[in-house]
Amino acid sequence: MVLLIACGVILRYMFRIGPVWMQELEWHLMSPIALIGSAYAMRHNEHVRVELLYEKFGPKARAWVDLMAALTMLVLAVVIAKLSLVMVEQSFTSGETSTDPGGLPYRYLLKAFIPVGFILIALQSIAHSIRSAIRIGLEQGRG
Repeated sequence: MVLLIACGVILRYMFRIGPVWMQELEWHLMSPIALIGSAYAMRHNEHVRVELLYEKFGPKARAWVDLMAALTMLVLAVVIAKLSLVMVEQSFTSGETSTDPGGLPYRYLLKAFIPVGFILIALQSIAHSIRSAIRIGLEQGRG
């Protein structure tokens, strides 16, 4: 992404050319990076939460918060993935392309990252739920 943007800037300011496909590719890549990055952040427990409150909780309460958050995210991810499949199918069957001359074809490939990304998030939510449930069970065994 950085190389693509750097090349675009060099071409635009040094050579006075700016291919439309290159500019479109820059913002097309943002979607997969954000969606796959969200699943990756969740995998490494680096996702967003209100740390100010979370850090004051004990281990069992944290595990319950994590479980509820993971289950909520699972439901949302499944719903979004399912709903977005219709959009991808419509884009594919209509042969949707860029409206800009010289733009990128196969817009459905970009849109396909929406269900794929949310399926990855759903899978991470399942894993996170299992880990949280195990932590709850361990905490109940101690207390």
